[in-house]
Amino acid sequence: MVQLPRFRRREMLLSLLATVAGLSACQQGSRSGRSGEAGPVADSQLAGETLLINGAGATFPAPLYLRWFSDYRRVDPRVEINFQPVGSAAGIRQFIDQTVDFAASDVAMTDAEIAEVKRGVVMIPMTAGSIAVGYNLPGIGSGLKLSRSVLVQIFRGQITQWRDPQILALNPDLEIPDLPIAVCYRSDGSGTTDTFTRHLAAIDPTWAAEIGVGMSLEWPVGIGVKGNEGMSAQMLLSEGVIGYVESVYARDLDLSVAALENRRGEFVLPTPEASALALSEIELPDNLRAFVPDPAGAGAYPIVTYTWILAYRQYRDPAMAKALQAVLRWALSEGQALAEEMGYLPLAETVVARSLEALQLIQS
Repeated sequence: MVQLPRFRRREMLLSLLATVAGLSACQQGSRSGRSGEAGPVADSQLAGETLLINGAGATFPAPLYLRWFSDYRRVDPRVEINFQPVGSAAGIRQFIDQTVDFAASDVAMTDAEIAEVKRGVVMIPMTAGSIAVGYNLPGIGSGLKLSRSVLVQIFRGQITQWRDPQILALNPDLEIPDLPIAVCYRSDGSGTTDTFTRHLAAIDPTWAAEIGVGMSLEWPVGIGVKGNEGMSAQMLLSEGVIGYVESVYARDLDLSVAALENRRGEFVLPTPEASALALSEIELPDNLRAFVPDPAGAGAYPIVTYTWILAYRQYRDPAMAKALQAVLRWALSEGQALAEEMGYLPLAETVVARSLEALQLIQS
């Protein structure tokens, strides 16, 4: 596979930042000619016609999914996959309501959510990645050290200035500007938020007791922005901002990211190698739902997650079931090389095998 140059990946992400709303609007209207049908799945297409598959959900893997689905048109031009990057919570809701053919989420569905889906649910890990803590500080590139305590205090609103003595003590060689800290958080229901707050709760009992974990919660401080693309834009445009964002966005948009303290007391950047060390600690159960909120290993970056495609077990249209299986099988095989190229964590062979087994549960 020909590698996509870094400047081209950056161009793609900037385009996503600028056009995600318009893309979603276009995709929402793409079924207008079939609006009288019951449920999201169209009947089998006539020979030679395009089979349209609609999905929605997580912004975390959106750059990769959009590239996968675009490239798959060269594999099978008869299959068109539209994906709306609206956030994990909205994707799960649309999936439960059966207004999409599949969903994407950085948080596996709960048992209660699965019980709402009479057609059954198949959760398929597709790729993985890390959550970076990004900031905009003039003259300060990546590598600002944030201890576990300081990280929590910033997002609780207890540390409000960049030249706070605790931050200065961690970074004696940096000329940190005298700016107030402007915390940003995701305003939409977000799997990225869930992963980030799982880590904060794991390292701070007070956060766990008073604020909690979830895709959407009451933040003690800050400004809400929508999507990984919105968070990235905020960091690009505003000095003093700190927030959390999927590391692919940070890398390809040249955002400055913090070196976070892991359980071993090491300060680690969200590199693919450090993130893979953390991911290797996850043991997937039968339902393929697992998290590692505070990895224990040496050199491990502390905030990582799988991201899942959510499919129905039963599709009314056999062509739909077959086509969805085919595109996901391609993404789990040939598509994994593209995942690594774009900065995501390719799945281990054992995880790919488990995901391919899960695909067999999709029936018509």
